[in-house]
Amino acid sequence: MGAACIKVTKYFLFLFNLLFFILGAVILGFGVWIVADKSSFVSVLQTSSSSLQVGAYVFIAVGAITMLMGLLGCIGAVNEVRCLLGLYFVFLLLILIAQVTVGVLFYFNTDKLKQEVGSMVMNIIQNYKVNASSSREESLQEAWDYVQAQVECCGWASFYNWTDNMELMNATEITYPCSCEITQEEDNQHIVKKGFCKFSNSTMDENLPEKWPVHKEGCMKKVQVWLQENLGILLGVCVGVAVIELLGLLLSICLCQHIHSEDYSKVPKY
Repeated sequence: MGAACIKVTKYFLFLFNLLFFILGAVILGFGVWIVADKSSFVSVLQTSSSSLQVGAYVFIAVGAITMLMGLLGCIGAVNEVRCLLGLYFVFLLLILIAQVTVGVLFYFNTDKLKQEVGSMVMNIIQNYKVNASSSREESLQEAWDYVQAQVECCGWASFYNWTDNMELMNATEITYPCSCEITQEEDNQHIVKKGFCKFSNSTMDENLPEKWPVHKEGCMKKVQVWLQENLGILLGVCVGVAVIELLGLLLSICLCQHIHSEDYSKVPKY
């Protein structure tokens, strides 16, 4: 009966580590996505917050180590290698502590992150130029244009934020941000326009924001909803990984104790 239980424990540990390996790959992929994505609001977030950049690399490191530990756990469970199981237990405990620490830091720095993002977006809007002076500014402007077109919003708190842009407000006729324009969808895809557009039907010689054919709602609320949805998915993945980690710790202890007792049982007694 004891041997049967140990066998079940061993194969359960193997299955948990296999799933653990897959979830580690998901975390690794999420971190790579944050670092590599240059065409959405994630690009703006990376530039606005150093904590998000650090968090992205933490996700990559944790994901890679998680995959490695999952592999070690599988090998140690199948072959009953006590050294690998002990190493697996220690690193798994360290990973769990690191995940909890990162989660707590993100939770207590949420307000700071919101302020940093708001300041960065307002800086992009105020310094937005048709001809960007650097590739970095151009990439940030393109990312914000993408957000406004896809989310169907304009400005941060409201479209009036664009009145802080001197190049735009110095126009002698009705001119507005092209990415804010209310357009019809083609093939369910939003067209992302760049720069400033002129209102062709206008006979006015003054640029009045009230006359802009743009979305009136700011992006702040919609972006917050987008972040909450994505953070919810991430939180679900992290909770799933944490549960598997706890089960892996428990099963690895049981299997280590079994291997230890068997080793001593094989020592001749005099």
